[in-house]
Formats: sequence, C-alpha cells, structure tokens
Amino acid sequence: MDAQGRGRAGGIDPADQWVYDPKTGSYELRLDHADGAGPAPGPGSSPSAITEPGSSASSFAPSSKASSGAAARPKAAPGGRREVPGPRATGRRGSPAAKPGAAAGGKAGTKTGSRAAAAKAAATGRRKPKPKKSTKKKVLLWTGGTLAFVLVGGSLGAYLLYEHFNNNLNKVDVGINNGAVTKGPVNILVIGTDKRDGEGNAGYGDEGSVGHADTTLLFHVSEDRSNATALSIPRDMITDIPECTTKKDGKTKSIPGSKGVRFNESLGQEERDPGCTWRTVEQLTGLKVTHFMMADFNAVKKMSSAVGGVEVCLAKDINDPKSHLKLSKGRHKIEGEDALAFVRTRHSVGFESDLDRIKLQQQFLSSMIREMKSDDTFTNPKKLYNLGDAATKSLTVDSGIGSVSDLTRLAKDLSRVNLKNITFATVPVVDNPAEGPHHKTVVLDKAKAEPLFAMVRQDVSLTEVKEKEKKQQEQADAKQAALLQGPRSAPAAVRVKVLNGSGRMGAAQEAVSWMQNSKGLVRSSNGGNASGGKKVDKTVLEFAPAQADQARRLADVMGLSADALKQSSATTAPAEMTLTLGSDFKAAGTPVHVEAPAKAPEDIQRVEADDKNICAK
Repeated sequence: MDAQGRGRAGGIDPADQWVYDPKTGSYELRLDHADGAGPAPGPGSSPSAITEPGSSASSFAPSSKASSGAAARPKAAPGGRREVPGPRATGRRGSPAAKPGAAAGGKAGTKTGSRAAAAKAAATGRRKPKPKKSTKKKVLLWTGGTLAFVLVGGSLGAYLLYEHFNNNLNKVDVGINNGAVTKGPVNILVIGTDKRDGEGNAGYGDEGSVGHADTTLLFHVSEDRSNATALSIPRDMITDIPECTTKKDGKTKSIPGSKGVRFNESLGQEERDPGCTWRTVEQLTGLKVTHFMMADFNAVKKMSSAVGGVEVCLAKDINDPKSHLKLSKGRHKIEGEDALAFVRTRHSVGFESDLDRIKLQQQFLSSMIREMKSDDTFTNPKKLYNLGDAATKSLTVDSGIGSVSDLTRLAKDLSRVNLKNITFATVPVVDNPAEGPHHKTVVLDKAKAEPLFAMVRQDVSLTEVKEKEKKQQEQADAKQAALLQGPRSAPAAVRVKVLNGSGRMGAAQEAVSWMQNSKGLVRSSNGGNASGGKKVDKTVLEFAPAQADQARRLADVMGLSADALKQSSATTAPAEMTLTLGSDFKAAGTPVHVEAPAKAPEDIQRVEADDKNICAK
C-alpha cells in the first residue's frame, strides 16, 4: 500500500474491502471486488493519505498530501484482525475533528485500552442515515394544504407554496380584513361570475358584461370542523342590496343600496365589488362572512381538466343548443368546455329554471370535491400542480387570504371536514307573486328559509349523522343545557359588562339602557366594542362557576340559548360577567336566540357531497 492508499501490486488488500452498509449503519468486510478495484470510502471520509502502522503520526490524522479517491483503511489489531475506524474529521460544523498531535498508541494525553473495543464503540456510535419517507408520508406532505372552497371545488397541495402561484392570485380590498384562520365557524362566500371578457371567456352570453353574481354559494364550516353546509343562493331572487363601500385605485366610493332587485345585481351593477355581495349575503342570512373567493368561466374549464375530468350522471339525453351541452343518458366524465356547458345548462332539465341549473351545479361540485379528495389526485404531483395553477389563476380573493401562505393555512384548517358531512342546499324560494303567470324571478320563502338559516348559524349539520355520533352530540347538548338549570340571582345582583360585536353602532348602549331601565339590571355597563372591533356571529355570555346564578338570570332576560353560555374553569370569579353581542342581536327586548330545529325542512333542495348516485332529470 503506498502513501495514497492505492492497492498493492499483487492484488487487493483485504483492509480495503471494508464497506459502509447504510442499512445497518456499520462497516462490512466484502471480498468480492474485481482485481484492481479500489476500496469503497465511507460516508463523510475525506480523501486523505493514511500513514502506515508503526509510523509516528496518528493512523486517523489527515495528511497534508490529500488526494482524491483515497480511503481510510482499518488498522491492524492483535491476531491479524483489523479494526473499523471511527468517524473521520470532515471540517464541517458539528463534525468530530481529530485532535492535533493525537498519536497512535494513546499519545497526546489519550487513555490506552483495548483497540478493538474503542473501534467498536466508534463504529456503533456512527450516526445512521435518516430513513427514506414512506409513500404514505410523501402523500401527506403533498396534501398538507387542502382547501375546500366550493365553486372551484377544492384542493391546493404543497405546490401552492411556490411563488409562481402567489403571483397568480388577484386580490380585492373589501374593507374587512379577517385572519386566514379563525377559532369560530367559517363562512366562505364563493362567487362565480358571468364576466364575458378576458382570456377564455369570449363567446358566452352578452359580450362586454361587467360580470354579475351568476352562481353564489355560502360555504359554512362548523366551529368544531365536523360538518359543512353550502347554501346556493338563486341569482334571480328578489332582495334588498345594502349600501356598500368600494376601493379602487386608492379611491373610496360609497354606493347606495337598492330595494327589490335581483340578487345577482349585488356584483357588477353600479360598480359594486364582491364586498357588496358579501354584505348582501350577511343581511340575508344573518351569518358573518369570513372570506370570499370569486372565479369566472375559466375556473370550471381549467380545474375540471386539471383533475382529469369530473363524473356526472344524466337520467335522460340532453341536447341544449344554448349551453352547447350534448350528452346521452348515463354517466360521463367531463372536462373543459363540456364541464362548463354542464354547469350552465338549464333549458333541457326540469322546468328549465335557474333552480334546476343549481341542481346540476351541486351534482358537479360534489363530484369535483370527491375527485379532488381521491388518491388519484393526492398522489399525482402533476395533477396537484395543474390544479393549483388553474385555481390560483382563476381566483380573486379578499386581502385576508391574498397570499399562498394564507390560503394554505385556511386549507389545512378546513381540510378537517369529512366529505360525508358536507351538504349542498338551496335557499328556499317561491315564485314572485308580484309577477303574472309567467314568472321570471323568485322571492325568499321565509317560513322555510329562517329555520334553515338558524340551523346553519347554530352549526346544526344537515347531514344525517350515525347513531354513535348522534349520542355523543346529545350528551354534549345535555351538558350545555344543564347550565340553564338552577337558581337565578335577583336582577339587582347581576353584574355584567356588555361588548358590541354586532356590527351595529350603539347596540351595546341600547342593550344596557334597556336592561337597567326595563329589567332592573342596574349593575350592567357598556364595555365598548368587542376585542379588536371585530363583528362576531353569535352572542356569547362568559362567566365563572360562582356566577352561574347571575348567568341564568341574564340568559332569561336576553333570551339566550344554552349554546350562548360559556362557563370558564376559574376558581375566582371576575368582578363582572362579559356579554358580547353578536350579529344575532337584533334589538333590545327581542330574544337573541331562536332554537334551531334538529332537522332541516323535508322539502328543501339538498345534495350530500358523498352521494355518487345523483342523476340529473
């Protein structure tokens, strides 16, 4: 062996046959090299010359005459055996380095001992390489950012983290900037516009249209993320549009409200932006919108193609010359132009109304969500990339989720909802009685709509739950209801601070004045706006166990349900309870909570997202 570690002329030195095995984390002696083959260097070895045994220099000290291809050779031990060398210095931070002057035989202060034992300890102490991630773990990394937004169907994988997708997103400042993730329920307003200009939108309907709220869904996710309800709002429903403020090119503009107009005019008409649709939906449903997502015709075309097609079912042949949909009876996997034609058609199904078109959209969206949650999409990097690219290019969002990182955070939060607990429902409407026999518009069916809205506001799932889940929910409800059972304090003994989270100016003072003058709660006070000045959905009363009697009295006065009571575990009661008024507070003297029914009205239009047996008629 020469100073550079090359093999002897007569063959291969067995010392050079020690090879590191990554499976076991140690060296093995392999004698199957071809003649003339060099030794296999261990990981992290530096290409250094090694002095021969018996020289004054350390066997493991790096030589100043290093050359590439040299390897560490095990040192001879008594009995002709060779020891496996320990880790060599690499020069990297945190790597073990050889001590200068450490000579063979224990010089420079090192303790002598069994060389075999020392070598064994060095070998077994070598750090093992990290095991490769399993396919399952890779899938989890790819799918960490799942986004259940409804119109565009669904799901953005890990590729969303690329700055490329950040640049795709369009943002609109609607004057409300909620955080990407909230602890309470989430309400995402999803708007599909009928905008005619722009790439890929030509040829659909009236050229030059400013784009109205053609398809609108309010996607509600419960506080515990156990269920979700998507409410489809008919575009031709007559309603009132409140006054709203828009921001464009640094200028703020106040747009007056309109009474008795089509809902779809909440966007586009009079230069209204998605913030105006946002406020219209809040006024209509009593639910606080958290975020909005808006997409045009391209969203359906591009995203359906990105997932490789969406399966739909028809109970009869359809040939609609207006939407250009031509499909035979049965099941089809559609994408691109066919997918867009499917969600736009209405003249060949049902009564040819917008309500029948909504049924097709709900079937399509349910199927798209199933496709996006399938393993075929989650385990396919190309599909995930195409899906993320198509989604972000088609989306306009509010500033609260105006970046890929914000969308990803929201995605991870909403991905906790099980597919089987997602329900699509149509806001109940009836033909507009103000019109003659040929109805073109509809109006809200308040008798059916109010119970439905109450269920959504109180997180009651529209999906039929299993018996086990039902019992668990009943037990939780019983525990909460027990808070209302027991004695009540005298009105004068109730101490409460009232915060305004209703979004209506002066609501807290209105409530305090009424409680003091009409109900004898003389120790009530106005605490100003809720934390951060944010609007909240539900009125909540927070109190300590020692204040339970006061809480029950206040619940009676305000008409609070058991769900509004939030009892802390504090052993010491604060000076006063805290009552935060939500958007469900309408007026002093009006009960805040109306108990939602346990089941939705039987005859409302609804589709469960995991139902694969839906066929359009």
